[in-house]
Amino acid sequence: MSTEKPADTIPGPESWRPETQMVHGGTLRSQFGETSEAIFLTQGFVYSSAEQAEARFKNEDPGYQYSRFSNPTVSMLEERVRLLEGSEDARATATGMAAVTGAILSRLSAGDHIVSARALFGSCRYIVEDLCPRFGIACTLVDGRDLDQWRAARRPNTKAFFFETPANPTLELIDIAAVSEIAHEIGATVIVDNVFATPMLQRPLQHGADVVVYSATKHIDGQGRCLGGLVLASKQFVKDHLHDFLRQTGPALSPFNAWVMLKGLETLPIRVKAQCDNAVRIADMLAEHARVATVLYPGRDDHPQRAIARKQMAAGGQVVTLVLDGGKREAFRFLNALSIAKISNNLGDAKSLVTHPATTTHFRLKPEQRAELGIGDGMVRLSVGLEAADDLIADLDRALARAYA
Repeated sequence: MSTEKPADTIPGPESWRPETQMVHGGTLRSQFGETSEAIFLTQGFVYSSAEQAEARFKNEDPGYQYSRFSNPTVSMLEERVRLLEGSEDARATATGMAAVTGAILSRLSAGDHIVSARALFGSCRYIVEDLCPRFGIACTLVDGRDLDQWRAARRPNTKAFFFETPANPTLELIDIAAVSEIAHEIGATVIVDNVFATPMLQRPLQHGADVVVYSATKHIDGQGRCLGGLVLASKQFVKDHLHDFLRQTGPALSPFNAWVMLKGLETLPIRVKAQCDNAVRIADMLAEHARVATVLYPGRDDHPQRAIARKQMAAGGQVVTLVLDGGKREAFRFLNALSIAKISNNLGDAKSLVTHPATTTHFRLKPEQRAELGIGDGMVRLSVGLEAADDLIADLDRALARAYA
């Protein structure tokens, strides 16, 4: 007598917990039965007949046509992240900025209007503030924390709201559910850049957002190797807007980079947890230091929007922003004195990375724009890695002492 369970009682990937999804979700095995996901490093695909090729291009026969359109390794990545995010569909891109650009421009046309939070990564702000208007798409920037400003910025032609939360580098938080409700009252699409929180700590779709974008370069790779991006949304959004835009404009993720991202996803849950644990200890240490004027960390009770963090984030994240008692001179001396933490404008890495936003990620903004966002010359952004917390704390303490020696 067979003891096997009927197939319909075996839990599928949708019911797995995130840790299991990140190891097994979306796996496509070839006829060789490989353990690790295969890299399909190919530009094109062979058809059994001219009739099959025609059917593929007419979408009457399922399968792959060209790696600019889709690729088995890339498909595995898309499905794995889709499971984690809880979205209906996903598309991978060559970079995080390709994901942001694709999500926004595929939705908007000349004559449309987008409302965006002003606290954005420099390149994201360029897309909405400079690039969109060049193509006849009007833009209004608002203080994302102020719900009344979102309401007041709406127009009859507003088609999209865009913001990141936590924001780079100030770690401002935006109430996803509240802003989504304001947008949906006029039928606007809500696009959220969730890179700082990662899908392990925050799921914007569960709070009302329509589209989520990631720079997979950050935590998903997590070891400073490859570039990549992801857009997660409904099947309808992908079908009506994103699919053809990405297919025709060509920001395709390479199969090799997709494979690296798949390997990164296997350890994403444990890396993010360890980094958050380190960040809590470091934020607490910095908050007590005499030379640190301000510490910004969503996991601390003194964060200005701690209530929102508790509502929509599972933890405070792995980025800590500090403002030194002084300016650029003290900040540079602090950065140059660090031994373990490395100076780099990337984040989400296994290595702790520090940068001076005013002269790197946000240097293109005018001084008055940086001042409006609270990005001063004494601000430093710290992406906390996987090193021993005690070693990082000692490194930061020594660097702070030398900065003021």
